[in-house]
Amino acid sequence: MRIENKRAKFDYEVAETFEAGLILTGGEVKSIKAGQVNLTGARIIEKNGRLFVVGMSVPRYQFATDSEYDPGRIRELLFHKKEVTSILSKKQAHGLTLVALSAYNKGDLIKLEIGLVRGKKKYEKREQMKKRDEELALARRLKK
Repeated sequence: MRIENKRAKFDYEVAETFEAGLILTGGEVKSIKAGQVNLTGARIIEKNGRLFVVGMSVPRYQFATDSEYDPGRIRELLFHKKEVTSILSKKQAHGLTLVALSAYNKGDLIKLEIGLVRGKKKYEKREQMKKRDEELALARRLKK
């Protein structure tokens, strides 16, 4: 199971990626394993030297009993302290952003791939779309 944030790959240029664990409830784990997670707009923030994911939506698990479940709650990421300082120093030095790229399971654990990214300009996005369209057209011509 791997859920991608396809919008992030289009909107940002990925400089470096990291793997992080998540602190989740039981119902959230089951919901994510069922593929019910939305990473569009998910970004990483720092509070008191810890990293949190904001904007990641995990719908309530179908058979969960918790009545006051918030699908958009802020979830803490699990990193070693040295990793956090390294990531934050790279972010500050280069003026980059942290974004959630994908969620997947590694054994019984749910992992989040986060990326240190730079936002693309409109003309860069247009060039990327134009290049992709040209490659598709070429592939169609070669197929015939």
